[in-house]
Amino acid sequence: MNGLKHQKEKRSRALLCFEMKTITTIGRFIMIETILSKLEQRLGGRLYARQRLGIETDHEAQIFGQGLTFFHLENWYSIHSVIRTLFKLTGLYWRGRANATRVQVRHNGVRLKRLPAEFDGLTLLHMSDFHADMNEGAMRRVKEILPGLDYDLCVLTGDYRAATFGPFEAALAGIRPMLSLIKRPIYGVLGNHDTIRMVPDLEAIGIRMLLNECEPITRGRATIYLAGIDDAHYFRVDNIEKAASSIPHQAFSILLSHTPEVYRQAAHAGFDLMLSGHTHGGQICLPGSIPITLGSVLPRKLGAGAWKYHEMAGYTSAGVGSSIVTVRINCLPEITLHRLWRTETAVP
Repeated sequence: MNGLKHQKEKRSRALLCFEMKTITTIGRFIMIETILSKLEQRLGGRLYARQRLGIETDHEAQIFGQGLTFFHLENWYSIHSVIRTLFKLTGLYWRGRANATRVQVRHNGVRLKRLPAEFDGLTLLHMSDFHADMNEGAMRRVKEILPGLDYDLCVLTGDYRAATFGPFEAALAGIRPMLSLIKRPIYGVLGNHDTIRMVPDLEAIGIRMLLNECEPITRGRATIYLAGIDDAHYFRVDNIEKAASSIPHQAFSILLSHTPEVYRQAAHAGFDLMLSGHTHGGQICLPGSIPITLGSVLPRKLGAGAWKYHEMAGYTSAGVGSSIVTVRINCLPEITLHRLWRTETAVP
């Protein structure tokens, strides 16, 4: 009798487990279809969104073998607490924590020979790598800084959330109050920590996301072009050719890319200026801001700050937030004001 009762209970549990899995699967399907529907309206088709979601599902949280670099420490979540403990044992942890909140305003003047006269002196506010849900101190500091800045438009070069998969609501909650302090227009791209599922929400709170797209910006009779590509580092869903397809020959253009690793492609595509992030400037650096690693495939001189490749100027932001552990050593976080000048202009 007891055996029969036990079998019934076992079957009931199995049935309940099956029902729960079915409900979860149906819920996930409905969620994906809802997102695809929104993105279809936004992008004019489902193919790109379905491709991006599929690649995310196949490779999210993968430690080895995906993307431009073979090893992805950010996806090895079990090691993060070990790294944190090591910093505490060395006595650097609390100093590094304090550094992670010391967001600096950096100024970068760029001389550009194709810049139209109407845009001489154009100022771009550039922010990157917020990882907002694990960098509350840095986000508070940014909100203190923003009201005192003068600029014409804002660009965000990706990595809004801390994790590389899972929920993103906490990241959006961290970004939203900051956006209310930023002058419009705001343009953005996705990073390797971001999912395309975030796009409808990011656009709803005021960011014009550029998904291998280009936006013309006009002053008087002159027009420049701001292009943005999807993540080129991990998900590899960037398409510079598509982003640049509507830019007229010899027109002045700027490329937003989360990672600077595609600098060669950008330069040969004819972009005048490339703005990126991703490297965090190394985040943990030796004295003299020498990075231990940049987590990227590129020359070290392109890992932080201003640089030039052929005729294209570039800038790699050290980022607002920190990744893996909220610690920075010899590498402070930043937001950047880029002032664009014509080559012949006498800079005040």
